[in-house]
Amino acid sequence: MGSRWGINRTVGQIYALLFLNEAPLNAEQISEQLGFSRSNVSMGLKELQAWKLVRLKHIPGDRREYFTTPDDLWVIVRTLVEERKRREIDPTLTKLRELQLHHTPGEGEAYAFERIEEMTKLIELLTGWYDDVNRLPTDRLVQLLALGARINDLALKAASVLPRRRKPDENDGADEANTDR
Repeated sequence: MGSRWGINRTVGQIYALLFLNEAPLNAEQISEQLGFSRSNVSMGLKELQAWKLVRLKHIPGDRREYFTTPDDLWVIVRTLVEERKRREIDPTLTKLRELQLHHTPGEGEAYAFERIEEMTKLIELLTGWYDDVNRLPTDRLVQLLALGARINDLALKAASVLPRRRKPDENDGADEANTDR
């Protein structure tokens, strides 16, 4: 799974070993169990620490560093999503905004800039939604996820009760009386 998530196979195997082990492991134990060199294990652990996916544990009377994963799966999922956002989405959004601020579209670039603006707005909408969802307590997030497609049914019911809001570009010459459906 790790290679499909953007980490190399070795790092994925180290994480799997730590995740599936009840007790924390030190680098030597990881190296022995997986048959990896100590340097590969060290580099893998550094990468996992950079992703904030492993935790350092000290065992009294032992000078070695031990590593483990969070016990709560939701902490792991939230960490993964946050790190992906920080590493991939945030820099992309920054580049799009910089492009819009510092580059004036030339002749023939209007369509491209419209698409860039659409992409920027979409990513801003998604990151705003992510920020809202990320603030939810885990039990509430689980309830929301369990709703699944039923949330769409709720939105449709709400839409039938609430007045229709017009988009700014929807002005087709209709009179004001017909716009608040």
